[in-house]
Amino acid sequence: MSRAAAARVGATSRAAAGRGGPLTGTRHLARLILRRDRVLLPIWVLVIAALPASYAATYAELYPTAAQRAGYLATTASNPSVEALLGPVYGDSVGALAAQRAGLLHLIVGLISLLVVVRHTRTEEEAGRRELLGATVLGRAAPLAAALLVTYAADLLLGLLVAGGLVATDLPAAGSVAFGLSVTLAGMFFATVGALAAQLTESAGAARGLGLAALGVAYLVRLAGDAGGVEWLSRLSPLGLAQRTHPYTSERWWPLAVLAGLTALVGALASRLAARRDLGAGVLPQRLGPATAGAALAGPLGLAWRLNRVALIGWTVGAAALGAVLGGAAEAAGGAVDGNETVARMMERLGGTASVAEAYLGATLSITALAAAGYGIQAALRMRAEETAQRAEPVLATGVSRPRWLLGHLVFALLGPAVVLVVTGLATGLAYGLSSGDVAGRVPRLTGAALAHVPAVWVLVGVAVLLFGLLPRVSVGVAWATLAACLLLGQLGAVLELSQWLLDLSPFTHTPQVLGGPVPRTPLLALTAVAAALSAAGLLAFRRRDLPS
Repeated sequence: MSRAAAARVGATSRAAAGRGGPLTGTRHLARLILRRDRVLLPIWVLVIAALPASYAATYAELYPTAAQRAGYLATTASNPSVEALLGPVYGDSVGALAAQRAGLLHLIVGLISLLVVVRHTRTEEEAGRRELLGATVLGRAAPLAAALLVTYAADLLLGLLVAGGLVATDLPAAGSVAFGLSVTLAGMFFATVGALAAQLTESAGAARGLGLAALGVAYLVRLAGDAGGVEWLSRLSPLGLAQRTHPYTSERWWPLAVLAGLTALVGALASRLAARRDLGAGVLPQRLGPATAGAALAGPLGLAWRLNRVALIGWTVGAAALGAVLGGAAEAAGGAVDGNETVARMMERLGGTASVAEAYLGATLSITALAAAGYGIQAALRMRAEETAQRAEPVLATGVSRPRWLLGHLVFALLGPAVVLVVTGLATGLAYGLSSGDVAGRVPRLTGAALAHVPAVWVLVGVAVLLFGLLPRVSVGVAWATLAACLLLGQLGAVLELSQWLLDLSPFTHTPQVLGGPVPRTPLLALTAVAAALSAAGLLAFRRRDLPS
């Protein structure tokens, strides 16, 4: 937000100041948030809303009879590894199977909602824009209320669209509404967790870390409960509660009421803390660092490692856990399609191999590559965060040149996703090898298949670097929108029967499936060359533009 925009909001708030009160200016701040997120917010809402309906249409096409769906339920959907990854399944109807397949949406929506609230609260405060607005007549609770209001509205709209899409595929309305509401309340709860984290810490990075830790613990508790069949343990997790509505069987509404009550309690605590703390301060005291920096921080590479290490370690640990779950479920996925030629042909087309289990792993690794691209974009956009927080300028005022500073961050933006994918491939191959009795053969094959996605990931990192150098003000929104577009093209392109030229816009379309035979080098080299060109263009543009002051 520019100072001019902040001044306009402040002037508008002064006009409404006569009435006073802690919520004065909430409506104007909410409009400002909507204006700033006018591109990104509709994209993530529409993309996520389309997924459950596409899953339902796919299941209806692949498993048209009750006997086929019962077989899929017995061999795959009820497998402990699948339930650990996606959540429990309640019945063998198309709706019940689609609801389980969309189980990760609760986690994804919670993640996005949390980050949106932190961005519009603690990040604004850390950048000094909250103080600028606070100099006007603005209610003390208005910034927090506006951020939550917009995020809650987006979650509610998303839930309505999800329910409407499922009803449009001829699924029962009660189950569709139950599933849509569960997604909405999961998003609202973790948005409120983000609001609480913003009150506890003094920096946006710490607030995001605290919120993501809470989300990770909730997922692991749900995973442990569902994998072991321990119902009470799953109910301790907000994500587990959201998935206890039994959609399309015998809908249960009490988990949603409990989740709404927890959201209200956390929101009340966040509001109370926001009213008591000083502006710019957090409830938890910030730990002071050493008076002098160590030798590791003597260069830009060491500084970039310091800034990126927590995220990289977190993503790597998460990739290892995900790979173990995917590899453990591969044998069950292969057995699930015995006798179903349609599914077998589809999996072979997606995975590039006649082995259905390996085809399943090839398809899931493609989705994992999108997640790794998310880390790469996050690491690349760290440069923009350092610039807007005005921490880049003092560094560049020393003997550190702009190319050295940018390349220090680029190392982690490029190598970090490669590390995440290698760990995913190793964990997947190890788990699959243990279940099939061929560890020595599976580990290198799956690791190689994961590495084949690295050039496509680098292209998205190159796009983020180019946007940072050329169009820094829109770099964050456009970079994440590019990733969302690739997700949309990959997941829904075939379902929507989009033109091939449109599908070819995604670099992941050009990634070869290497599990089925020799590795073609041409597309991998071409993607690497594109990524290098984009990164070089971003570096040149960054050298020529001014830094904000």
